[in-house]
Amino acid sequence: MAGFAQGQKDAFYLVLEAIDQGEFRPGERLVEAELAERFGVSRTPIREALQRLETQGVLARDGRSLVVASLNHDQLGELYVVRAELEGLAARLAAQHAAPEEIRVLWEMVRKDRELIARPELLARANKRFHRQIHMASHNRYLIQQLDMVHRAMVLIATTSLVAEGRGEKALEEHERIVRAIEARDGDAADLALREHISQAFETRLRLEAER
Repeated sequence: MAGFAQGQKDAFYLVLEAIDQGEFRPGERLVEAELAERFGVSRTPIREALQRLETQGVLARDGRSLVVASLNHDQLGELYVVRAELEGLAARLAAQHAAPEEIRVLWEMVRKDRELIARPELLARANKRFHRQIHMASHNRYLIQQLDMVHRAMVLIATTSLVAEGRGEKALEEHERIVRAIEARDGDAADLALREHISQAFETRLRLEAER
């Protein structure tokens, strides 16, 4: 039974990661048998993983088929509102609870990420790791669970805002302000810096969508 549970968990993250990496795009149909063959697992854990992804809104029904969900303009705005609230709280709590070692890891991430400014897709992955590190530094398991759900929904956004000209450099400057506030144990400043960071990302994304 434990092996089955592990297989189900692995299948869930395998499909989720494939969507996150753009291997399956919004509106694209997912076929249970094809996924089982692709990932080398049985159809049962794939079926359970697809059901879980549907429950979480990552997949949607199109007749009898499951397709990768897409976000309309209003849903995108709603997602960013919730993200800003939860991420701001995570930064505030990190300012209170982060260990010195965790803060040093954040600074190291900022330093290394500067090498990726010209490679937005890689920088986008590094950006997710940076935000995840702040979540963990909040030391609040319930908040982390909610943020995990928000970031799963973010995989439905087809492109990263970091492809916009100059956004990578600005994003890293914003990351520096966030870490500086956390290091100073200034919860208000950390909260505000992260909210502004999310706001800038949202504004950039809206501009990209408008230019399409």
